[in-house]
Amino acid sequence: MLATRAYIPDHHLPHGGQIPWPFDVPCVEQLAKEGMAFTAPITFLVGENGSGKSTLVEGFAEAWGLDARGGRAGRKYVNDRPKTPLGEVVDFDTTAAGGQHRHGSRTRRKGYFLRAETAFGFMNAVSGMRGYWDEDTSEMSHGEGFLTVFDNMFSEPGFYLMDEPEAALSFTSCVRLIAIMHELAESGAQIVCATHSPILAATPGADIIEVGDHGFRRTQWSDLDLVFHWRRFLGDPQAYLRHVID
Repeated sequence: MLATRAYIPDHHLPHGGQIPWPFDVPCVEQLAKEGMAFTAPITFLVGENGSGKSTLVEGFAEAWGLDARGGRAGRKYVNDRPKTPLGEVVDFDTTAAGGQHRHGSRTRRKGYFLRAETAFGFMNAVSGMRGYWDEDTSEMSHGEGFLTVFDNMFSEPGFYLMDEPEAALSFTSCVRLIAIMHELAESGAQIVCATHSPILAATPGADIIEVGDHGFRRTQWSDLDLVFHWRRFLGDPQAYLRHVID
């Protein structure tokens, strides 16, 4: 474990007047009041579109020193770019190893932020550059490109964050990512992943935090709304489709 808790220091909280975005998002409001504890090497943030899970993982990435657009730890000039409002104010309680990792020399930091929205363009831009990979991801499918990133960049103890990595992955590739994450966790790495995938959320030993109008709360895989709905849909698609198709 590297980070044990994410929180917003009191002096960064808005006081009085209209509450600005993203502090009016329920999960961010709860983060501001309570902080979010990390209790396992792998944490999944699960929730509907608009719930704020991507806002959280993006803010966590920036607060740790990673670029909100994605990329590996230790890149030059990342800290010179303006951060998102949440990334600007989040801080962490860390273990000793986490403190050394977060504040150590740039060249020794290990980690990666994979953001599905920007990942493929970024991958094409850095293919062949020092510190990345030799393969030309422009000649690959999105899924193959993502797996190239996982194979080359998710290989050492560090802080890894992902925002909906399943966007480009098949069922088989999702299962392969579970194996990669499990191996990383065993090595001493920490992973925080925002996802809609019941496959990824089933990773053994992972902590699952459900994000929504309630804020956020810990839950079990079998109690997730997305697991309930996927089970029902696969068992009887027409139970859902009859409401949207004449």
